Amino acid sequence: MNWSEYGEAANIAPVGGEGLADPVNNPWGTTRNTGADLHTKRPERTYPEPAPLDEHGPARIVALCNQKGGVGKTTTTINLGAAIAEYGRRVLLVDFDPQGALSVGLGRLDPRELDLTVYNLLMQRDVTVEDVLLKTDIDGLDLIPSNIDLSAAEVQLVGEVAREQMLGRALRPVINDYDVILIDCQPSLGLLTVNALTAADGVIVPLECEFFALRGVALLMDTIQKVQERLNEDLVIDGFLGTMYDPRTLHAREVLSTIVDGFGDKVYGTVINRTVRFPDATVAGEPITRFDSSSAGANAYRALAKEVLARWPLSGHGA
Repeated sequence: MNWSEYGEAANIAPVGGEGLADPVNNPWGTTRNTGADLHTKRPERTYPEPAPLDEHGPARIVALCNQKGGVGKTTTTINLGAAIAEYGRRVLLVDFDPQGALSVGLGRLDPRELDLTVYNLLMQRDVTVEDVLLKTDIDGLDLIPSNIDLSAAEVQLVGEVAREQMLGRALRPVINDYDVILIDCQPSLGLLTVNALTAADGVIVPLECEFFALRGVALLMDTIQKVQERLNEDLVIDGFLGTMYDPRTLHAREVLSTIVDGFGDKVYGTVINRTVRFPDATVAGEPITRFDSSSAGANAYRALAKEVLARWPLSGHGA
């Protein structure tokens, strides 16, 4: 894979200047909930409703990764997973962040009270994935939770043989039980994130539509390339997702335009707008598709789910 083609976005210059959008003459036109052409200046594509599956598995494993925090990784993991499950897919969410935000935001769990988490799955040979797995209130959506104990794994894994492959081996017994496995990575490029990338078939990179969110993209690309070359040659970037987008601001429009210019068709046409309904749903411990099913945020993640499934390989992997 030649990452030089991503150089323009990875080494992004500050936005602003001649020829860029202005709030009076807005080339994106009147904003809509999911109109890809209005956000990304590309022809709008219509993705079909995902066809029902006759059988399930093997799962496509996808890591949601960005070393910057606060860009929408956990929100996307929860809501994309729930939206994919609505289309009849069996989905497993893996909370691979010691902060445990996914576990809290999906099931209102208290991470401190969990007896078994992904940490035990990694570090204890007598703990199986079935011991750790939790059912959620959403049909077809399961969870492997996490808490602060996982922070110790980064140190303890250093002395393990094939330490980068621990998560992949742990998930192997349930690959055929699911169509999609989404891994919510911690905001760093340490050993836990490398484990997630080694286990994954693809990577989704949420990018907040704000300048500082883009500055570390080159480092992320370098990490992905090294994992591909040394640990997981089949790893691909499924796509870049614009999040926390506010079409009313010049800055957000310019940043999204720069993302599209740099990454081209790797950028999803679906863009996730900023809305107060996402934190409200997190407090309620529900995905937005259940908390406010008819909201713009819920419809955006349903549109993303259709796009994600349509872009994946047609054979297996929940497509």
